[in-house]
Amino acid sequence: MGKQRRQFNAGFKAKVALEAIKGQRTVQEIASTFSVHPNQVAQWKRQALENLAELFTDGRRRADLSDEELKSELYRQIGRLQMEIEWLKKKSGL
Repeated sequence: MGKQRRQFNAGFKAKVALEAIKGQRTVQEIASTFSVHPNQVAQWKRQALENLAELFTDGRRRADLSDEELKSELYRQIGRLQMEIEWLKKKSGL
């Protein structure tokens, strides 16, 4: 059987990426300290820098957009149901 792959939790990855972002030590030094491959350190650093802006996005705006989508869907359903009611009234002769 082959060797079991190591899995790292998000906290560990964040700690390694933060150390790499600081730039006080080389990637090689960080990799040897945390016992990971230097390519992995560089990849985690790149991912952290790419996703850093998302941490500061306003969550309320996303909630407002989803509320608007929900409202439009409900209004569309109401309109469809009203049309069905009118059609049923017309067909039944009420």
